[in-house]
Amino acid sequence: MARIKGVDIPDNKHICISLTYIYGIGQSLARQILETVKIDPATKTRDLKQEDLVKIRDEINKHLTEGDLRRDTNMNIKTKMEINSYQGSRHKKGLPVRGQRTNRNARTRKGKGKTVANKKKV
Repeated sequence: MARIKGVDIPDNKHICISLTYIYGIGQSLARQILETVKIDPATKTRDLKQEDLVKIRDEINKHLTEGDLRRDTNMNIKTKMEINSYQGSRHKKGLPVRGQRTNRNARTRKGKGKTVANKKKV
């Protein structure tokens, strides 16, 4: 199993798909990286040579991924919360941040439904 940026990428998948296991790399960036290092995206990870993995690692190091990207994202959220922006206040309250409606959805952000006392059904 190959290890890139502290992440074990699966051997039995195409390298294009395997690279998406790294936080911050999607399919389009994976294809762009493989195009730069001149590796066929349909190649299985287990078939890559050590030199190819080194080239891929070097190219990935040029992009913001894994821990650095997570830290950057969390710092941006904390900054919004500190300056009391609208999005920051939504983060504090645990509500959807990007304008979604909340009266009948948003269970992922709001958590399990809370029953309201003395609410009669009509």
